[in-house]
Amino acid sequence: MDDLYRELIIDRYKKPSFRGHLEPCDITFEDDNPLCGDRIRIDIRLDENGRISKAVFDGHGCAISQASADLLLESIQGMSLEDVKGLSKDHVLELLGIELGPVRLKCALLSLKVLKAGAYGLGEASDELVE
Repeated sequence: MDDLYRELIIDRYKKPSFRGHLEPCDITFEDDNPLCGDRIRIDIRLDENGRISKAVFDGHGCAISQASADLLLESIQGMSLEDVKGLSKDHVLELLGIELGPVRLKCALLSLKVLKAGAYGLGEASDELVE
């Protein structure tokens, strides 16, 4: 089963479905993982009901960080910001479907950290957002 998920990660890394920039957008936030240099920016557009109508990311980094961003943004389409604020690291890990060590965990959770910082309207992201 791990091989299936590894293929999914490589596929999402090579051909992400949610990469891009939104102009205009309602929320944009960017941060990096200083341990490895991965960087993610997320742009979100909300509909008239405050639900996510479009979310995209841009940045650079390892296959885990880029694939998790793509999978996470696919999973939040149609969610409210309150729903996004309630997401946990388990949501991202379930999307990835593989066990990760501590270093790779930071890579996988960067997109969640950026997403939640944007949803909360914070000036800077904190690792506490992904607990």
